[in-house]
Amino acid sequence: MISAGEASGEMYGAELLAKLRRLHRGVVECYGMGGERMAEEGCELVVDARDVAVVGLFEVLSHLPGIYGQFHKLLAEVDRRRPDVAVLIDFPDWNFRLARQLYERGIPVVYYVSPQLWAWRKSRLKLVQKYIAEMLVIFPFEREFYARNGVQVEYVGHPLSELELPTISREEFARRWGLDASKTWIALLPGSRRKELRLNLPAMLGAAKRLGAEFQFLMPVASTLRAEWVLGEIGNCQEMWNESEPALEIRLTDDARASLLHARVGVVASGTATVEAALIGTPFVMVYRVAGLTWALGRHLVKLPHYGMVNLVAGREVVPELIQDRFTPQSVEAGVRVLLEDGAARQTMIAALAEVREKLRGELQDASVEGAAKETAAGRAVRAVLRVAEIGTKERE
Repeated sequence: MISAGEASGEMYGAELLAKLRRLHRGVVECYGMGGERMAEEGCELVVDARDVAVVGLFEVLSHLPGIYGQFHKLLAEVDRRRPDVAVLIDFPDWNFRLARQLYERGIPVVYYVSPQLWAWRKSRLKLVQKYIAEMLVIFPFEREFYARNGVQVEYVGHPLSELELPTISREEFARRWGLDASKTWIALLPGSRRKELRLNLPAMLGAAKRLGAEFQFLMPVASTLRAEWVLGEIGNCQEMWNESEPALEIRLTDDARASLLHARVGVVASGTATVEAALIGTPFVMVYRVAGLTWALGRHLVKLPHYGMVNLVAGREVVPELIQDRFTPQSVEAGVRVLLEDGAARQTMIAALAEVREKLRGELQDASVEGAAKETAAGRAVRAVLRVAEIGTKERE
């Protein structure tokens, strides 16, 4: 059983399933929560991740009845089919509750892609210690954190670091999405969850309006969202503008990596997409906003010098972090314009992103497992999952 509630986790789940079918000689049956990519790899979706993907400490309250129903729908399937092993991917508000239920049922749990417990809500560490058979982490400093706290942990590497660059040419990409290849493209990535997009989109579009029609704007739609809904949100934002002002033309795509590759600059919501941008090498401005009360209560819980994962990996501010009140159309426009020019700021960021890319790709040279650097992150994760499943089977016998 696999549970993934966000676009990035769903992508990791699909890669894990694809690798699992290649490595495991027997029949593999999989069900759980995810999206289209996991379904394409043979996962039977009991719960569609789009039905539970909300963000924030308080935003979730209005969705509780529906989320509660979906949670118990998945548990009912667990009781009916009794998986040999459960793989929970990030999405902690849901997956920690699920881990407890699985533990009480005697089902071994592997957690793939750690929540950022080392940054905030460290009280959840006791849940990992009690309910998780093995934690599979994708950043090296996470391995040290969990090992120090008595958790069975394996560093498998970052799945995105092993992906080749998209092969689609700029001209082909332009034809596919109706773009002008002679214009400068700017990628807007507002997030993969509905509430997240609603909070980040207005300032992004405001910045795009300020930048002007000389640019074309690309917006990849995450697999956890529907393009029609995103278009509706864009329309809602533009209805707030002066009627005499021309509407922005935002081109929706279905490929974040290709959009970032061919964009001159990105405006990227904090999360996995920032790592994608860094690995591709596209200069970007990192942005993020949550509800005011969530920010007021949550900001004091974070004990790190940076919010962005790229900056945490680099150990310094590589990309600007426009968070909450600093995230305005004016600040985004200013950050983008600096990076559009082929000057010192752009070249410095490109060089720094290359350093981050090398760190993410070279981390496994120090891995404790012999030969680990020769295998993909998904392959290492699959072997850990199969190992935990085998141990669980022996214990039940």
